Amino acid sequence: MESFELDQVDDVRRSAGRLYQEFLRVRDLSAGLYVLEAGGEDPQQPHDEDELYHVVDGRATIAVGSDERPVGPGSLVFVAAGVPHRFHTITERLRVIVVFGPAESLASVGPEDDPG
Repeated sequence: MESFELDQVDDVRRSAGRLYQEFLRVRDLSAGLYVLEAGGEDPQQPHDEDELYHVVDGRATIAVGSDERPVGPGSLVFVAAGVPHRFHTITERLRVIVVFGPAESLASVGPEDDPG
């Protein structure tokens, strides 16, 4: 068994000066914490993997393709591989668990911020 404490993952992310901190990687999935500050910009590009976002806290709007919807604590959003998406109008600090299936390609991870 592996277990993780969200606040500890967030501390590692913050200490590294990153928006995204991966905390789990196995062959078929990877997961991490993505944090965007209120008023911030989301630098994401489409990914080669399917994604599931779980909003832990904060409020924003997510655009996926041509669809948009507000998100807040408890929101779950699926994004298919290759579909453009990003959070915008971030009104409260946003903390999101991101799960990639299959595991996110390390080649697609940006040096600082991209969650995938």
